[in-house]
Amino acid sequence: MRKYRHELKYIIGKEQALILQTRLNSIMEIDANSVNQDYTYKIRSLYFDNDSSEAYYEKLNGVLYREKYRIRYYNDDDSFIRLERKLKHNNMTSKDQILITRQICDKIINGEVETLAGTGLLEEFLNDIKRKHLKPSVIVDYTRIAYTYPISEVRITFDSKIKSGRYNYDLFDYELPTIPVIEDKDVVLEVKFNEVLPEAISIILSTIPMARQAISKFALCRSIK
Repeated sequence: MRKYRHELKYIIGKEQALILQTRLNSIMEIDANSVNQDYTYKIRSLYFDNDSSEAYYEKLNGVLYREKYRIRYYNDDDSFIRLERKLKHNNMTSKDQILITRQICDKIINGEVETLAGTGLLEEFLNDIKRKHLKPSVIVDYTRIAYTYPISEVRITFDSKIKSGRYNYDLFDYELPTIPVIEDKDVVLEVKFNEVLPEAISIILSTIPMARQAISKFALCRSIK
């Protein structure tokens, strides 16, 4: 049976983010990807959509059940690349992911899927590329600080410097021109957990006034014309 998780999103200020991070440090662990001195790490994702921008408009229209594919890597390290499919069902989310090679990734980006074969998620993605006419849609860049907690598999992330690489689909172009899509003073806070958010974490989050929002980094970056 597919496992779905709660996902809550907010936009807060940098000062609010720093306060929450200081308080969360006392009970949560820093994510293993946090390689920089300030505990941040860089994420770059390439999202896929069709000619009708179906995934984009489903998000804008609030379709209750939707899915989208992306290829993602971290800290400019192309030796660790993941293909992911994110599913949204009402207010719950689920994610499938597998590792792929740079060679496979390049072929997908260049539209050479006929030369590829795979199993599991890769096979499903290749079939959906052909069936739904999926193609690269937008590159999303941002910087993240992440915290984890074992009970209910809580994961809290703070994303900043969110930028859109709207017109270039070369995932490994390190000189890629990008356009900021949020104010420099803003941070996207995401809270993900299984059944129940532990009380200690809930209390810390309640110390900062904030309102839940339907934020999508994909949609923000895709909206750049």
